[in-house]
Amino acid sequence: DLLGTSDVELPALEAMTDTVKGAGIAGEVESPILGHYGSMGVTLNWRTVTENVTTLAQPKAHQLDLRGAMQVYDASSGEYKSVPLKCVVKATPKNTQLGNMEVGATQDAVSEFEVSYLKLSINGQEKIEIDKYNFICVIDGTDYLADVRKNLGL
Repeated sequence: DLLGTSDVELPALEAMTDTVKGAGIAGEVESPILGHYGSMGVTLNWRTVTENVTTLAQPKAHQLDLRGAMQVYDASSGEYKSVPLKCVVKATPKNTQLGNMEVGATQDAVSEFEVSYLKLSINGQEKIEIDKYNFICVIDGTDYLADVRKNLGL
């Protein structure tokens, strides 16, 4: 179902890290933990409060299929083209702002979610898939947690 049009702030991929220090290291190194990311959030900024805003406030996971069209310039042909961007997230609401009530102005409602699953496709090619609950971290075709799943017997 089309829920509407909104401005979307996509998640940031901030690797979890641990400080490594000790014999053989000249100081400290903030070492990323392979395939593990901090809290990922997505924010939808709406012009008005609609029934869909309240539906997305239900305290359960929602699968959101976010789509956009990016304009790119093809230097070889000298033409502008439209490239599809698709971001699928499984997300649970953590903040719903109903916005303002002002005469002749937008309400500026906001829906904020915690993301546990993310799949990003550009021009039909899957570029990123992160599934925190199933130990999946695929970036540009490489599954960085495949060995972890194997070692854990998953």
